[in-house]
Amino acid sequence: AYGETRVAPDMANISLGVVTEAPTAAGALSANSERMTQVMAALKKAGIAEKDIQTSGLNLSPQYDYVQNEPPRLRGYQASNQVTIRVNDLDRLGAAVDATVKAGANNVNGISFGLKDPSAAENTAREAAVKALSAKADLYARATGHRVGRLVTLSEGGGYSPPSPMPVMAYARMEKASDATPVSAGELQVRIDITGLYELVR
Repeated sequence: AYGETRVAPDMANISLGVVTEAPTAAGALSANSERMTQVMAALKKAGIAEKDIQTSGLNLSPQYDYVQNEPPRLRGYQASNQVTIRVNDLDRLGAAVDATVKAGANNVNGISFGLKDPSAAENTAREAAVKALSAKADLYARATGHRVGRLVTLSEGGGYSPPSPMPVMAYARMEKASDATPVSAGELQVRIDITGLYELVR
């Protein structure tokens, strides 16, 4: 059997960063570093603690132009620096994204919502799962002309796992400084699966 509960998330992870291009590798990295420094400063100013900012991707790659029947022609280099940030106050999420975009972030890859401590939601789901399991055992016992004697074994599977980041779109500028990007957290579903072995007696 299984038990489920739905609960509002209280934190979010969002992946964002800076992509720059230049004729040389050094130029692409230099421009990226300058803008990323501004993005990091904007995140901290928006209330994101340094421990909640983690570099998740750093890439430098050549960019080619392809023309039919001609060898690839080097156009320049692209540098990308991506960070994953943890936002513990969802009221600040939209403003934090806005601040980074204004500071130079031009790549927002995804967002996921989660729970700082899922144990309370998991326990609620466990209680629902045990009730469902007991009811199912009683039903099978009656259907076969037995009654439930005792619970022999009980095992658990599943539980809370943070959802995968969902893609979101970045934008180049904000129309109004006072308008934060709207973000809806919705609800998370926490499910616990259990398996029980009952002894049935006449």
